[in-house]
Amino acid sequence: MPEPGTPRRGVVLGCGGTLGFAWSAVALAGLEQTLDWDVRTAEVLVGTSAGAEMAAALGSGRSTAQVLAALDGEPGAEPVLAAHLAIHPGMVPPVPAPALPRPRAVAAGVRRGDPLAALAGLAPRGRGDATWLRDFGDALAGPDGWVAHPATWLVAADAGTGERVAFGSPGAPTATLGEAIAASWGIPGWFPPVPIAGRRYLDGGAVSTGSADLLARLGLDEVVVIAPMTTAGGLPARGLARAERLLRSPMTKVLDREVALLEQQGTRVIRIEPGATELAAMGPNFMDLRRVPATLAAARAAVPVTIERALA
Repeated sequence: MPEPGTPRRGVVLGCGGTLGFAWSAVALAGLEQTLDWDVRTAEVLVGTSAGAEMAAALGSGRSTAQVLAALDGEPGAEPVLAAHLAIHPGMVPPVPAPALPRPRAVAAGVRRGDPLAALAGLAPRGRGDATWLRDFGDALAGPDGWVAHPATWLVAADAGTGERVAFGSPGAPTATLGEAIAASWGIPGWFPPVPIAGRRYLDGGAVSTGSADLLARLGLDEVVVIAPMTTAGGLPARGLARAERLLRSPMTKVLDREVALLEQQGTRVIRIEPGATELAAMGPNFMDLRRVPATLAAARAAVPVTIERALA
């Protein structure tokens, strides 16, 4: 829970695959140090895809220092995190199964002017195995099937309609933590939809990189946004990195709208995103496990300046 005298803060952890998870851990640790604040005391933790992994870990009581120790492969790293990060789904998806388009999801994306959500409705059925995500959730969960933090929300999208659902939030369908992480991580065309309470769910990042707007109704003083897959103002690219920017650009526009909504309501937004040096270290494939050490090093070098500018 928030510490006395601390602003009412929410934390939004965006999608970003393997490398986005690693970069986010550094960004969170940097913010904690700068603000003299423990992110686990945030009033709300919202996670999407890789951000759902992070939110679940924090909501269970694991610290950013423990996450970084596991990412660095330190001896004696927290066992649940170390075991989870030792498993990887691969750098490219298995060949997907043919599937009919989901017209309602496509139409919803078109209505919102969101090409990524519309394309997600056309994606084939993925054949990836999300068992490692379910096992992670099961290992983190308490006796009630969820984490101890009272407001840990994991965002997925209804595969049929594109509607977002924040599992763990008031009124959301009941799901186990493992189901919710797998659903939120369900990259269209890579992993199959996850059935929960009679519906099927996919990666919430297909609709919004972080779903910061879900916090608008709470009237928070501040919202911290950690967004590996967006960059305000955009960045140039060459070669294969251009394909990554084609994905980053619409995600950034969605986040821009969400930040504007929060700011219009008087909420201060602290927005942390990777810059050119970090993206160069990550490369075009955010699932490239080989680049984790380089991503961590680049983030540790660049994030302090990024945080200083964001807080200014």
